Amino acid sequence: MNFLPLVFTLSAVAFAPMAAVAQAPASQPTAKPASKPAAKPAAKRAPLARSAAKAVEEMTPIDEHSDVMLTEADLAVAQRVYVGSIPCELGASVEITPAKRQGFFLVQVKSVRNARYYMHPVESRTGAIRLEDPKRGALWLQLGNKSMLMSQKLGARVADECMSPEQLTLADEMKRNPPKGLLDPLDPPGTMPPAPAAMAR
Repeated sequence: MNFLPLVFTLSAVAFAPMAAVAQAPASQPTAKPASKPAAKPAAKRAPLARSAAKAVEEMTPIDEHSDVMLTEADLAVAQRVYVGSIPCELGASVEITPAKRQGFFLVQVKSVRNARYYMHPVESRTGAIRLEDPKRGALWLQLGNKSMLMSQKLGARVADECMSPEQLTLADEMKRNPPKGLLDPLDPPGTMPPAPAAMAR
């Protein structure tokens, strides 16, 4: 019996797995676990649009806390303050509303952001009606023929040539019959000076 072919067959079967191992790469890279996706940076909040910021500002209540105690004279001045929407130059307007506390006023300029004040009367030596907001550094000055709102912090007028209907009437009267200045010549003796225009409340 010839065993030679059988030996070759057995040898081929025995060495086949070894040959397959020998042909495989020496080292295969181990599979890495799937990496977690990088965390996205926090989205930045977009700034509010101008109209939205103005709406938020208008809805935010004004701090009405004040330790100022008004005198009877101050309360009397407060009764002479013009309230409501008062038109000013350049299309601006000032809204003056009596506050909950007697003698105090909420003053707001519609066209100027952050121009909102909590004001109280201050006695004036000149007779002008004067409202102040010492916290925000603002002053409302009401004269016979016009009013103005000034920022003492900025050193500038926030609103000027503001006229209520009563002030507008007096301003027209002053244009028709201008009052005499201090340097104008005196009237000749025996003549009566014209009656002064009635001062608006």
